[in-house]
Amino acid sequence: MTNRWLTARASGALALANVRYWSTVAPIVRGQLTRWSERAGAIGDPVLRGLASGKLRDEHFNAQVAATLATLAPRCNRARVVEAIVALQVLYDYVDVLTEQPAGSEPSIDGRQLLEALGDAVALDDGRDRRGLGGDGRGLGTDSARDYYAGRAHSDDGGYLQALVATVNSALAGLPNADTIAPVAQASAARCAEAQILNHHASRTGIDELRKWATPRAAGTGLDWQQFLAGATASVLAIGALIAAAADPATTLKDAEEIDALYLSIGALTMLDSLVDFQEDLAAGRLGYVQYYDDPVQLASGLATLARDAVARARMLPNGAHHIVTLVGIVAYYASAPTAKTDLAQPLSAPVRAELAPLITPTLALMRGWRTAKQVRGGRRHRVRYA
Repeated sequence: MTNRWLTARASGALALANVRYWSTVAPIVRGQLTRWSERAGAIGDPVLRGLASGKLRDEHFNAQVAATLATLAPRCNRARVVEAIVALQVLYDYVDVLTEQPAGSEPSIDGRQLLEALGDAVALDDGRDRRGLGGDGRGLGTDSARDYYAGRAHSDDGGYLQALVATVNSALAGLPNADTIAPVAQASAARCAEAQILNHHASRTGIDELRKWATPRAAGTGLDWQQFLAGATASVLAIGALIAAAADPATTLKDAEEIDALYLSIGALTMLDSLVDFQEDLAAGRLGYVQYYDDPVQLASGLATLARDAVARARMLPNGAHHIVTLVGIVAYYASAPTAKTDLAQPLSAPVRAELAPLITPTLALMRGWRTAKQVRGGRRHRVRYA
């Protein structure tokens, strides 16, 4: 798959992204995470406070990784992009854990109302009154009539979720090409929300509903229904990439659509999570993508094809080498986990690693070194979880 030209281009993109990240992105990420940690700690309801604070404490790495997409943005717009992407990831992680909680006395409440926050965050001006919502007058902010917690026993978050929505929206609205990417980002958010709901149901109801929803939508994408489902569930990646693209005045609607299609494929590679965490998911009663295939070998060969096609697609886009670096980083994150060495995971992840060789080799080394350092410091195990 890779050749000398591609390896050199991607290696150069990785070096540039690292310089940009540590000098101009990481300090803003730290400030934004502190901002949201303080806001979460001020939530009055102890249950919601615990969930919000716990997510930020245990999964802040998600926001740090997502913010690497901001290295694509012109420097003049980079801080705004970081603010939007961090708030988006914090929102996504918070809503995800909320949808896993019992809804209260009303069994028909399934989390869709909560997940509307994701779409609201990237919806631009529709003419409604947004005074006092934290936007800049152009973005949606959040509809004051919207009750994301409707019917839930715990709902007093002190405006935390609305603040996340308004922050994403206000930061996005200030980018030069926000209007261009907004419809694509909204469609991606809707896709993500529905996939999340269906995934949460699957442990109780089986996979028939998942297959019925994903199969027709996968048509024409080059993905099988399981891959489409994984990519849809991880569509917060696509939204982050679209926000970064909105910072570039040259981005066209066609670019936005192609970025979304690319990150649908890149997001599908998060299926590696179900390989490296198979035993953990099994013990917790969670369905994983391994169980969605009759033969795990089919999953493995599909991932290799997926990586090859995603690289080819990325090469056709502006900043293509940078997108390839993102793809390689996601595969390396999962492939570097200690559980990736199990008898199940090792042979099944080998084809996708081989497909990305030799480019993945230094990234794997970096990820393994990071994991070792975290273990030495006694840190928690991070899990980038999209389903």
